[in-house]
Amino acid sequence: MGRTYRSFALPLGGLSAVALLAAPASPQAGSAPIARYTMDATTLSGMAAMGAGGGTRAALSMLRGGGGNQVAHQLLLRLGSSRPATGEPKADHFMPQGAGLGPSVPLVSPREVPSTPSQDTGMPPQAQMPSGRLLLFWGCGEHAPAGQPVVIDFSKMARGQMPPGLFAQGVRLPDDWTVTPGNSRTFGEWPNARDGKSVGANASLLGPHRVASTYAPDISFSLADDFMPPLQPTSRSLPSGALGLAWNALAPATGYYAWAIGAQNAGGSQPTDMVWWTSSSTRQFGGEMADWLSPAAVRRLVSAGTVMPPSQTTCTIPAEVRQAAGQFMMTQLFAYGPQAEFAYPPRPAAARAPWKPEWIARVRYRSNAMIIPGLAGMGGGDSFGDDERGRRDAPQGSGKPRCPGGLKGMAARAAGTCE
Repeated sequence: MGRTYRSFALPLGGLSAVALLAAPASPQAGSAPIARYTMDATTLSGMAAMGAGGGTRAALSMLRGGGGNQVAHQLLLRLGSSRPATGEPKADHFMPQGAGLGPSVPLVSPREVPSTPSQDTGMPPQAQMPSGRLLLFWGCGEHAPAGQPVVIDFSKMARGQMPPGLFAQGVRLPDDWTVTPGNSRTFGEWPNARDGKSVGANASLLGPHRVASTYAPDISFSLADDFMPPLQPTSRSLPSGALGLAWNALAPATGYYAWAIGAQNAGGSQPTDMVWWTSSSTRQFGGEMADWLSPAAVRRLVSAGTVMPPSQTTCTIPAEVRQAAGQFMMTQLFAYGPQAEFAYPPRPAAARAPWKPEWIARVRYRSNAMIIPGLAGMGGGDSFGDDERGRRDAPQGSGKPRCPGGLKGMAARAAGTCE
């Protein structure tokens, strides 16, 4: 078996096990088209832009209070075909000039790496499962309602004792589909080990696109929707101890979804309690909420109270969440966007007319921001607080302050601003 494709990830390494547990398996696509192509476009802002081309310089700027407006773009391209390749698998996506990626980018077919069942379970070794508890909160409001938090014991999760109904399910509609090596005879993707260039902050997707390969019909379409505008969330502390979030309305947005993650550390190597909050009015965590969602799926989720409507631009994280998480939380905000669909031959106007396309293609958009409330430049308006003390305590000649404790220190150490 080859590698397992999963769409869900959390911003904190300590929750990697939860992320893997939350990831839904990819559904099998229909076999009618010869080729299926997906193009997923993301606009990243705040700390989310750090790992998408911003690099160390952007990280330093952000953590010193000057990079809160950092913006980056990402593209994920995947081509799947029911045909074998003629010769070596080869595919290229020819871009409009405004994309700034050159004439084309290569879609590389990954080599299959044999693995034993124990290596391909999608689960981390038990030794890597964090100790302690996971506290779950949900809903916007100054105070958490009765019945929260739901407490999950990580040691039970390590033994496979998953609480029922923990993660969001049933998000996808029946006509949703995805492309993976497992449901394609021949598969190509970008970025890849051969070409991992970054998409520029000023890149544009508008205009003609063409995908040519040795294992699928030529695919051509033109995009009238560009990358979504960046989200610019801000936060402020309320007298109740709650945290108010606000963000700019994005015209293309079909809905918004937020979560926050924090941890209390009792001085050991791992946190004692980890906290996870979402803006959903019901207990919906993870799963495909961190993926690209079609407008139809978002409409259904808005009706269910899982996703905030496009008219909503504020949400309050309850005081109990902040108290349980301590002073340091990472907060993510998602704006789901439009979706463009293409096929050849085009779908007939008559719904019941026979239709067997040679290829289908889908382009999805979203915007994603990550902030650290209370950190200058990251939507909070405050500084680290103890940075100056760290500079005074730093060893002579080191040039860097000592890192503060907990998750705050992890973020600063990763950016290279302390040691």
